[in-house]
Amino acid sequence: MNNFEPPSADAYGKSLKGLGFSLIVRDLKASVNFATGVLGATVYFQTDKFAAIKLLGSEFMIHHDDTYRNNPLHGFLSETAGRGIGIELRCFGVDPDQAENRARNLGFTVLAGSIDKPHGLRECIILDGEGYAWVPSIHLKS
Repeated sequence: MNNFEPPSADAYGKSLKGLGFSLIVRDLKASVNFATGVLGATVYFQTDKFAAIKLLGSEFMIHHDDTYRNNPLHGFLSETAGRGIGIELRCFGVDPDQAENRARNLGFTVLAGSIDKPHGLRECIILDGEGYAWVPSIHLKS
């Protein structure tokens, strides 16, 4: 994590562009540890309820449940066991074999081990502690 004063929420919001996503989680620390320890992401800045993460030239956010108390999604969150059902978070450029090994060493669930797929990618599927499905993948050599 960088040792600098994070931008204001307003300044940070205005800096965002392109496609982004927020993960809403019960355990922020564990989710940040997954992103950095398994996927090789870096933390741009973090508070006790929020983290801005950089991975493969893109940025995403992790919010603790408490930050969504006034959000329409909040009621659904407490009822949902696996948060990421129905979405794959694909990380093109993260070596699946290395991510799989790190995930196993850190005790995360490897749903599908690394394999060459017919669509030209080598990939695996790893569940983080919140149930989000991450798919590290690299292009197969011709």
